[in-house]
Amino acid sequence: MKRIWNEVQPADRYQVSINGMLQDYDQKVISLLYQPLIGPQCYSLYMTLWNEVEVNRLWSDDWNHYHLMNFLSMNLPDIYEARLKLEGIGLLKTYMKKNNEDVRTFIYELQPPLAPEVFFKDGLLNVFLYRQLGRTHFLRLKNFFSDKAVELSEYHEITRSFQDVYAAKVSQEVLDDQEAQQLSQLDEGSRYIGKDSAPLIKIENPHFNFDILYAGLREFIIPQRAITTEVKEAIVKLSFLYDIDELEMKKIVLSALTPDQEIPVDELRKIARDWYQIEHHEELPQLVDRLQPAIYKSGPQPEGKTQEEQLIQYLENTSPRQVLVDISGGSEPAKGDLQAIEDVMFAQKLTPGVTNVLIQYVLIKTDMKLSKKYLEKVASHWARKKLKTVKEAMDFAIQEDHQYKQWVNNKENSRNTRRKPIRTEKLPEWFEQEEQKNKGTEAAAATLENGESLEEKRKRLEQIREQYKKG
Repeated sequence: MKRIWNEVQPADRYQVSINGMLQDYDQKVISLLYQPLIGPQCYSLYMTLWNEVEVNRLWSDDWNHYHLMNFLSMNLPDIYEARLKLEGIGLLKTYMKKNNEDVRTFIYELQPPLAPEVFFKDGLLNVFLYRQLGRTHFLRLKNFFSDKAVELSEYHEITRSFQDVYAAKVSQEVLDDQEAQQLSQLDEGSRYIGKDSAPLIKIENPHFNFDILYAGLREFIIPQRAITTEVKEAIVKLSFLYDIDELEMKKIVLSALTPDQEIPVDELRKIARDWYQIEHHEELPQLVDRLQPAIYKSGPQPEGKTQEEQLIQYLENTSPRQVLVDISGGSEPAKGDLQAIEDVMFAQKLTPGVTNVLIQYVLIKTDMKLSKKYLEKVASHWARKKLKTVKEAMDFAIQEDHQYKQWVNNKENSRNTRRKPIRTEKLPEWFEQEEQKNKGTEAAAATLENGESLEEKRKRLEQIREQYKKG
């Protein structure tokens, strides 16, 4: 929470600026193409900021963030996270200054969306949209933003030019054009109101090293000129989208290379997509395969971190998919498990870090079986409590464990009332350590229901925890 207050506070002022005129067509693009990717909160924030600017104006009145919180019925952390998502997808630029009294003033400059043609040819946004909506709705949107082209091959143009229609009549008024030119110049600090083009999404992948790629390509005597600016941007996008390292990218680039020593971007994208589907069993990349947002991370820890702090950092910097992979010892998780996690993340709006705690907790509590009903029940409880950070989720799981035990016991009893439950409740190490603090030394010497000593249980859980360290 402190990180958010360092970034923005309710009393901070802001004004909205528009980078060029936004039109009704832009609203359709944002609503139908962007909203599935950014979510309803981001869409509401964008539209609210847009509506604060009057028609045919470029600036709004001055407001504070209390106004925004009340108007959207959102808390400040949610507004801040929505702002970051708008910035990341290219719909917003943010500027900030401090006055002498340390009061911050923000300028939120709204950016126009990409034109549909650019969006569907982006190579990144269109893939995420396809994954989010599926084939049927994706094609419906493509048809909505396209139409049949006019076939002019059987026609010839007869349009008249300007000089064919208009004639310049020389007179004293026309010759004296200096005043007209001067009056057309804007005053300093002003700009004409018009329609500006949308900025393209810039992807930066700091983990991709072009020097390694170039070194690998030099072995095959590929000229540097083949890696044009357009090809380089495509490589960065593809490496981010499909998680392709330099060695695999070298093979993809070589496969796309033509006899003329050129690299067609479309062919490069096709080969990269085919490579990913082969590696991941025909699946396309998921938008939810992401990490904990920076505002909900605990920040860098000093040296000598405890095991709990190490686990928190692991869960904050690992995607839910990778957590399942690590728990499985490196094998790809079942499609049904991935679908269950994805459904929970979208339905309950859980952050990736909280989802990771949920995965760990549910798996260990249900003997490493990902029970979808139990997963959804716990997830809905955590969503109602508005848990955002890994530490909050871990502490809350410890606090509410008695209720979760009752859910599991009721489920077991409903299956067979005559059969007594013999499965021992297993606990994550961070959970077990907290219970030991509460129970004291007497619990340390106790034995479990199935006869397993606490020391044996600790060793077994240590083996499970070691799987998480692989991340």
